[in-house]
Amino acid sequence: MKYSNFKILIVDDEEEYLEVLSLILHSKGYKIETAFSGKEALELLMKKHFDLVLSDLIMDKMTGMELLKKIKSLNIPVDFIMVTGYGSINNAVEAIKNGAFSYFIKGADPQELVDEITKLATIKSVPKINEMDFNQPLLTTRNTGVQNVLSILNKVSGTDISILLTGESGVGKEVYAKYIHDYSQRKTNPFVPVNCAALSSSLLESELFGHEKGAYTGAGERRIGRFEEANKGTLFLDEIGEINNDIQVKLLRVLEGRTIERVGSNGEIPVDIRLITATNKNLATGIQTGDFRKDLFYRINAISVEIPPLRFRNEDILPFFDYFVNKFQQKYQKSINGVEDSIKQFLKNYKFPGNIRELRNIVERLVILSDNGLLRGEDLPETFMSEVESAIAIDKSPGSQSLKELRKEVEKNYITLVLETYNSDLFKTAEHLDITKRQLFNKIKEFGIKY
Repeated sequence: MKYSNFKILIVDDEEEYLEVLSLILHSKGYKIETAFSGKEALELLMKKHFDLVLSDLIMDKMTGMELLKKIKSLNIPVDFIMVTGYGSINNAVEAIKNGAFSYFIKGADPQELVDEITKLATIKSVPKINEMDFNQPLLTTRNTGVQNVLSILNKVSGTDISILLTGESGVGKEVYAKYIHDYSQRKTNPFVPVNCAALSSSLLESELFGHEKGAYTGAGERRIGRFEEANKGTLFLDEIGEINNDIQVKLLRVLEGRTIERVGSNGEIPVDIRLITATNKNLATGIQTGDFRKDLFYRINAISVEIPPLRFRNEDILPFFDYFVNKFQQKYQKSINGVEDSIKQFLKNYKFPGNIRELRNIVERLVILSDNGLLRGEDLPETFMSEVESAIAIDKSPGSQSLKELRKEVEKNYITLVLETYNSDLFKTAEHLDITKRQLFNKIKEFGIKY
């Protein structure tokens, strides 16, 4: 199999080792670029697409682990292999838990590294399922709040009206934006997503509007911007609340005049796009503080739709969990046939502050670390389990309470937690606890729970 289209970014502050790895992997047919620091690597990742980052663990200023976490926080779609000369299995495990595909220890046979990269390249070469079909399960819901959202989107998808999607980080705003596009008259044309928070202001301007050759230092050739790329289709600007005032002004001009100017050019280029924006911020507050322009807000906010957080969608958590398990067992060529009870308990009690994105990442980690087809509670980060335990007030240290008293306290706190989760809906709470509504009411009365 040829890998001439598989692009690898190697990051190491040791020039000699960098050159050796480059030569080895280039000889195998891979496209190679190099960076001498984490900062330089991030700059390259913002400008170009790579399939894999191969990074040393120990580097000055930014370690390989810090680089990995930064890449994940920015949602840059690239796989990661950690390289370490220290042979610490703890570092390797931590890297994998933070989302690395694999690790390689300096001094080991380079063929081991080549084999890991070949495995990854083979997985990525498998034809992708249609993106809409892949995300459709995330739009299948029993939650009335989300059903109302989809009802609104169905009504507006056939128009070109500007839509602002709001909601917490990780609720899946891009999935909803793609849903609008796929049911619009523009569905056969490009859907172009841009994460405004992932780029510096100078890079974002070039990303959106493009630039001419020589427009600034490093602009060695003309580049088409995202507006031109999305022509006749849909441009999705995620985290629009992060853009600075200068870009807000340029964006407003585009929406009013339907033309753009590349950086370094005075020539106007007509564009025909449908704009969808998203934010996890309160833009009305941004207007009051002067961080967001009122006129731009009115332009992008013709229709505003709030996506509910996952903690208000308890009925959807298990179906999403099953969907992600199936997705990642295919991706990593595993066969999952069992789930420990501790994970089921975790899914019932955890609040998921990172929403669907956090659930997705948790499931991916569980699948990667699974043994013999079993998803294990021990592979959940300790911080997650401790949060669940504290939420239901389980005190593991001996105290003055009798077992009966402790049992009552745990029961009271757990019922209170479930009531809060379902916004005091007695029917849903009773269903979750697997008791009758009358039994629940008696418990509430017995424990003096206010709801």
